Amino acid sequence: MPKVKTGSGAKKRFRVTGTGKLTRRHGMKSHNLEHKSSKRKRAFGMEHAVAPADTKTVKKLLGLR
Repeated sequence: MPKVKTGSGAKKRFRVTGTGKLTRRHGMKSHNLEHKSSKRKRAFGMEHAVAPADTKTVKKLLGLR
């Protein structure tokens, strides 16, 4: 069975924590920022957990089991 290649886009967007959880950056952070509150913009900078429904797909793209 051949090796599974890592998804190049996925390795730039997702990170695995020490406990094995997947994290991601928040979207909506790049433009139209004058309409968003400071609190909301700060929250965009934090890392968030990947949704449980997407975890299996992301792990496969990263070459994890």
